[in-house]
Amino acid sequence: MKKALSLVLVAVFLVSLFGGLSVVPSAKAVAQEVTYNMGTEPATIDPGMANGVSENNVVAQVFDGLTRLDNKNAPQPAMAKSWTISKDGKTYIFTLRDALWTNGTPVTAYDFEYAWKRALSPELASPYAYALYYVYGGQAFNTSIKVGTKYYVQAVDAKGNPLTKKEGGKDVPVANMAKEIDPSKNIGVKALNAKTLKVYLQSPAPYFLNLTATATLYPVCKAVVSTNEKWAFDPTNYVTDGPFKLTQWSHSDKMVFVKNPTYWDKDKVKLTKITYLMVNDSSTALSMYETGQLDAAVLVPSSELSKLVASGDVKILPYLGTQYFLFNVPEKPFSDVRVRKALTLAINRQQITTAVTKGGEIPALAVVPHGIADALPGSDFRTVGGSYFKDNDITTAKALLAQAGYPNGKGFPAFTLTFSSSDLHKAMAEAIQQMWKKNLGITCTLRSEERGVWLDDMVNINYDVSFAGWIGDYMDPNTFLDLWVTGGGQNSTGWSNKVYDALIAKEKATVDPKVRMATLHAAEKILMTEMPILPIYFYTNPVLVSKSIKNFYQSTLGTVDWKTAYMG
Repeated sequence: MKKALSLVLVAVFLVSLFGGLSVVPSAKAVAQEVTYNMGTEPATIDPGMANGVSENNVVAQVFDGLTRLDNKNAPQPAMAKSWTISKDGKTYIFTLRDALWTNGTPVTAYDFEYAWKRALSPELASPYAYALYYVYGGQAFNTSIKVGTKYYVQAVDAKGNPLTKKEGGKDVPVANMAKEIDPSKNIGVKALNAKTLKVYLQSPAPYFLNLTATATLYPVCKAVVSTNEKWAFDPTNYVTDGPFKLTQWSHSDKMVFVKNPTYWDKDKVKLTKITYLMVNDSSTALSMYETGQLDAAVLVPSSELSKLVASGDVKILPYLGTQYFLFNVPEKPFSDVRVRKALTLAINRQQITTAVTKGGEIPALAVVPHGIADALPGSDFRTVGGSYFKDNDITTAKALLAQAGYPNGKGFPAFTLTFSSSDLHKAMAEAIQQMWKKNLGITCTLRSEERGVWLDDMVNINYDVSFAGWIGDYMDPNTFLDLWVTGGGQNSTGWSNKVYDALIAKEKATVDPKVRMATLHAAEKILMTEMPILPIYFYTNPVLVSKSIKNFYQSTLGTVDWKTAYMG
């Protein structure tokens, strides 16, 4: 879910207490406690609203879904002890195990049904609701219009275009009062009893079990959430079902978790306490680590990375994600595809990855990263698809900018490049700012925003050009490509293309892997032809792991899982 990106670039550095650096040994080294700097405060800890790496690194510790991913990213039984799948791949029957919420009440199939329908409800406005569009009727419900206590399909004109009307100076959708959507009947998730959940999909989805391990599909305690809309604001009301439970949240400072004594698989949980700190200055975090105040640190200065790699403290782990910029497509001059392409081609990605990020990142000349299988055994989607443009193609960039009416940048309007506050983002923004100035003759200003503000501005397309990124939610190209459909919860560009939308709809309904992958390649080609986003690089995950931390696991999807970790 993944994984908006996070929509945030977070390189997790877990540094050895006993090797590579000269550090003060922690007094907690033999205790089953870990202090981990997550770098930034999560915008929410409601799994139905989780939208980034920080959010997922919290909810993954305190929730279990129907499944939980193992260290090979394969879904394993969690709240569901078993399941059956129909021959057509569309009907799943999950049998739940005996498990408890942290308030001592049973986790039931009714909690799952409630959580999924809540995430889909238009009034919640979950940015990740589309993860449940695979469920029959999910998209129709999520895009419905609520009138009173009922939901209706949006009305369309004779040509099938959605109807709107003016209210308070804004266009609002018009409901078709003849087409009601009843969430109790028209959505393909149903608790047959307390222990049995039936799910009916719109079409077969080979990665659906992986999706059941993501935050949007986690259960929530219906008895608590339905009666307290602020349940996820304070540990007192934060009822969960995972290996740890939240006991303290001091905003902008720290979060404290303890082992959950009611967890169904508690015998595998060794850590008794996890403390998450929110230190967003990398130099401060490194200093705290070196003085024994941290067992694990995030946002270590990139200037230290090469030394740590050389010393053997750093492991470069795979990370299924892409760093990119978003363009505000409806806004001039970014409404001109030639401008978007010029800005894309005028960047030297190789220089950024070798001189700025220094983590072995790979320049991105497409959207979908390496590491995802294509149709044929042993094939890779990125290798098959190849590159869609050249890195640092200044000649073509200048020609396109001139064609758009801005020769050598003359007359190009002032604009702002927005990024979430971090040393690395700032360094990247400054490097790219200089590249655009040198190569195209255009000037932009930089704006650093606190993460919550940046997310809000991005969702509301309140920017000119903005940093963003995406970590895959499952091992399939779709997790990077269905983001950009018209009106999609993560499409914060204002871009729309009906042919692209049709291709994504087609691949979701296609069973034949060769046809499906060909359709996904065709969709990516459209995306890279129109360039509402500017790919920069494919992530890697440099991780520093203390020798005292055993069984540390961070998936290629970016989520740290402390369930089986321990101090040794």
